[in-house]
Amino acid sequence: MNSETVNVVISGYSAISAAGAGLDPVLIALRENRSALTPVPDDLAVPAGLCWGRAGFFKASEYMPPLKARKMDRASQFAAAVAGMALKDAGIDPRSLDPERIGIALGCGFGGVNNSEEFLTGYFRGGVEGLTPLLFPNTVSNAPTSNASIEHGLKGPNVTVVQRFCSAESALLMAFRFIEERRADVMLAGGIDELTPLMLTGFKELGQLKRFGRQFGEGCGILVLESADHAERRRAKKRGTIDAIRTIGFLPPGKEAEGARLLMGDCVDVTMVGLSGTTVETPSLMELLPTDAVRIETGPLIGRSLAMGGIAMAALVASLKPHETGQHLAASPEGPYYSIRFRGGDPV
Repeated sequence: MNSETVNVVISGYSAISAAGAGLDPVLIALRENRSALTPVPDDLAVPAGLCWGRAGFFKASEYMPPLKARKMDRASQFAAAVAGMALKDAGIDPRSLDPERIGIALGCGFGGVNNSEEFLTGYFRGGVEGLTPLLFPNTVSNAPTSNASIEHGLKGPNVTVVQRFCSAESALLMAFRFIEERRADVMLAGGIDELTPLMLTGFKELGQLKRFGRQFGEGCGILVLESADHAERRRAKKRGTIDAIRTIGFLPPGKEAEGARLLMGDCVDVTMVGLSGTTVETPSLMELLPTDAVRIETGPLIGRSLAMGGIAMAALVASLKPHETGQHLAASPEGPYYSIRFRGGDPV
């Protein structure tokens, strides 16, 4: 899929990660090359020296009433908090606009795992009588997106995407298309994942802690996409634009170089490259990167997960100077592969 446009702008963004609340802590970590990862506790019985990116500082009660927070799983709390911060950054009050024209699309890899563990543990220990019905709504991956939309009154398109390490990028593509097709004026797009001890135990049992399960992180990153004419009517500050989105489902053996060239396009004017997922493990893509482009990779600093691309994309856009071009690359081992061309927005 190859889509090029000048009709979609980015009017806001925000994040929660192991680095802290908001996008500034992530940008500081990138500038100083400072890791926010911490050692995994010894009592989890995982290999020594393993680190993870837990957002241990996060308190949902700082973003919503405690009673409401208790009804949400941790991933939903992240999503609701970051959605509110991103809307504020974009200068959008959903109550002042048509809520049916504001939607949300989030990628999610492991949302609901903690609640699923608690829900099923009750069943295994006590049978049907041991089940807690209030836990069930938060055991599914679309709970964070739905809870965020309810919290902020977003009644437009509501989509959750689970697509390995490209979950957030796939969600951004869907949000982008909703705006292009005039099905929404504003779309929140990005990714959300939580991190639990059970996940590390599972990756250990599968023998993947040395690769995909190493340095896992949690958090949420959201960009506010908006049709250019809608943003202009409300005189919104333009944080950036999406110039093009290219995606390939699979790079067939023997055709990797050809597929990579189609995906990357003409990248001679790219000054920054954002890397997410398993891109660095895809030589056919890495060989085509401009040698003088600044590389931005959040994974080694805050951890990575299936939907942490939302934070990576927001960090890339926030790092671009006005009209500067950046290219975000994301890959899953078996596909898909994404190349998203961003351009810097208005001067600060």
